[in-house]
Amino acid sequence: MPQSSKRGQIMPASPIRKLVPLANKAKAKGTIVYHLNIGQPDIKTPEVAMAALRAIDRDVLEYSPSDGILSLRNKLVEYYDRFDINVTVDDIIVTTGGSEAVLFAFMACLDPGDEIIVPEPAYANYTAFAMSAGA
Repeated sequence: MPQSSKRGQIMPASPIRKLVPLANKAKAKGTIVYHLNIGQPDIKTPEVAMAALRAIDRDVLEYSPSDGILSLRNKLVEYYDRFDINVTVDDIIVTTGGSEAVLFAFMACLDPGDEIIVPEPAYANYTAFAMSAGA
């Protein structure tokens, strides 16, 4: 029988994801549930964005570059420059979400055995991400 890696076996389950079955049960009983746990947008997507999606005329929706779309990275350089933060386009990686960014940062900055201090309240997955990095 396939097994998870040793690292995978010690990883705590995502506390955020543990709430989903509870929320689903409550909704099935007719309870109104306000999701504050996953980060899923709950506001209407602007019509201009929806129209742009509907107007896509392509046969293939390819992946974006692994470091992010260059025009966005250039705009981020301009943004940080307004606050006298000197970065170049090569200093910026655009990720698909905050969790991915935090995990990448931990993997790049932490070594096995390092200690991190997490103030409370905190994003629940910091512990698992630190464990992934060996801290």
